[in-house]
Amino acid sequence: MFALYDTLTREVRTLQMREPGKLGIYLCGPTVYGPPHLGHGRATIVYDILRRYLEWCGIDVRLVSNITDIDDRIIDRANREQRKWQDITHKCESVWFDAMGRLGVQRPDDIPHATEYVDQMVQMIATLIDRGAAYATSDGVYLEVQKVPDYGALAHQSLDEMLAGGGDREVLGAQEKRHPADFALWKFSKPDEPSWPSPWGAGRPGWHSECVVMSLELLGDGFDLHCGGADLRFPHHENERAQAVALGRPFARHWMHNGFVVDVEGEKMSKSLGNVTNLLDLLDLYDPRAYRMLLLQTHYRSPVKVGQDNIDASVNALAGLDAFAARSAGVRAASDHAVLAQFRALMDNDLDTPQAMGLIFDTVRQANGAIDAGDATAGALVGAVHEICGALGLTLVAASEVDATAQAKAAALDAARAAKDFATADALRAELQADGWLVETTKQGTALRRTT
Repeated sequence: MFALYDTLTREVRTLQMREPGKLGIYLCGPTVYGPPHLGHGRATIVYDILRRYLEWCGIDVRLVSNITDIDDRIIDRANREQRKWQDITHKCESVWFDAMGRLGVQRPDDIPHATEYVDQMVQMIATLIDRGAAYATSDGVYLEVQKVPDYGALAHQSLDEMLAGGGDREVLGAQEKRHPADFALWKFSKPDEPSWPSPWGAGRPGWHSECVVMSLELLGDGFDLHCGGADLRFPHHENERAQAVALGRPFARHWMHNGFVVDVEGEKMSKSLGNVTNLLDLLDLYDPRAYRMLLLQTHYRSPVKVGQDNIDASVNALAGLDAFAARSAGVRAASDHAVLAQFRALMDNDLDTPQAMGLIFDTVRQANGAIDAGDATAGALVGAVHEICGALGLTLVAASEVDATAQAKAAALDAARAAKDFATADALRAELQADGWLVETTKQGTALRRTT
């Protein structure tokens, strides 16, 4: 399932690890300059599922996921809003982890911040210059990609096919680069921009230098797995790997990239219209588990479209599983070993969560039939459903009855939406959420459920 220059290792649990029984994972984290979007949510859920499954298999996982807290976009927003750049990063990081908590994503074991590792980045860049792999210009310091023999191996492109500038900003000294694909390791700061000292002049690290330093510092040479979205394969991951190669240090042994979230359906996004482009709006509109359910039913490598129909389908699937949890609460027993073996086989085959979800639904049907028949096998089937859901981070919740007051507010919310009185609809939604209800927008109208 892990792609190393397109060489696939299908058996997840038999992945060749640097240290048997232990797996070090580096996941590229957020640049904290704005709210998380649906693509962020997909990446964190995909690798949360991977982590949970490996831990369920008995593997000791160490997950490192960074925070990029210095970047052009952070500086641009701070200047635009006339705020301190630290105010932007602290607020956005808080929003990020609140959203991840609502999604049920486990917190990483290590959360390095780029600003904490600037000294190590300066040392790395100095080493690259000493090795003849980097050079200074009037704008900063660049890696000379022609000094990296296999540059482009991860991106599956030759050097001549590399994009000009390596994905960096338009810079004053770009015409001084020795090759169009050379990328910035260090950027000299403009007046009033945040900066750190270096032998070449005050500035800040380039984005591609941050992750290579933090991953090697915390996980060591030749760590097991590097993860991120498919959009990071080039230039970011390719440029990370290039720096490690130029340093003469073994980098990630395996790579894993999840697919894109493609354009959503429908009209302009509004909380009350029920279509979303922003992760925070999705979390406000729906049971957060619905997004995990949707992604579990999509292979991690495939693109996924997030729209009303598939979110509604996920909500309905959750309702069915929650109803099963309520019905079977008194008959749960030790898990059926044969069902768990099927689950392992599916997950070990390129993390095949769609087939694993199919197995869950099949087992629910078998368990319901066994409960109806008074069959002694029911408890083991119920146990298997709960254990597999737990290994995927999908918590089942017994449904609660909706009281008359909440029903009336939900009806009023639907009436307000129909009248396009979105201010009233959003106010009613906020009241219901404050009362502890999950407020889900479906084609049939507002649905309410509790999670506790």
